[in-house]
Amino acid sequence: MKKFSPRRASLLLRALTCCALISLAPAARTNAAPVQRREHLTTQEVEMVRDTQELDRRSELFIKIAERRLVAITNPAAAAATPTLSAKENEKWGELPKGTRAQLLNDLARIFDEAIVNVDDVAARTPGSGLLPKAVRKLAEASARFLAQLTPLRTSATADGEREALEQTIDNLQQIIDAVKRLPEETPEKKGEKKKN
Repeated sequence: MKKFSPRRASLLLRALTCCALISLAPAARTNAAPVQRREHLTTQEVEMVRDTQELDRRSELFIKIAERRLVAITNPAAAAATPTLSAKENEKWGELPKGTRAQLLNDLARIFDEAIVNVDDVAARTPGSGLLPKAVRKLAEASARFLAQLTPLRTSATADGEREALEQTIDNLQQIIDAVKRLPEETPEKKGEKKKN
């Protein structure tokens, strides 16, 4: 039978201590309040995005989804007081998203990030797609409008997380605007062409 050396006993003690700490860690985490990440799209919006496969139409959808958040951010009292959608549209879209300004700004950042990822995916899979320039131009046009409305909020974005979410949104909008500058110029005959399947 081998004798334990002091060094071997020390290593064994360290190993047992580590095992004890690791086994206690899950118990400590289960007692803590679970951290839930807010979904940036409503259930109806997720379904519409899933059902819309064409890049240009999906980009238009992201713009509409973002516009709903912008209304809730820039004029929350008016958004709550007056229904902005008809009964049919309300059934399709659901009510305007609710949340703190920081949450709604974070939603915007993630919506535009998702739009960028969609464009990047199509560019990687089918770089010659005629829908790419169309989608990027639509997103850039909307981004310029959003930028004009969101940039003044920099002075009032002081609550926890507001400033970071606002800056991320502005950064995403600027990326889209910069991307449209790298597109080839649109020729007059291309402007009038219909979308090919």
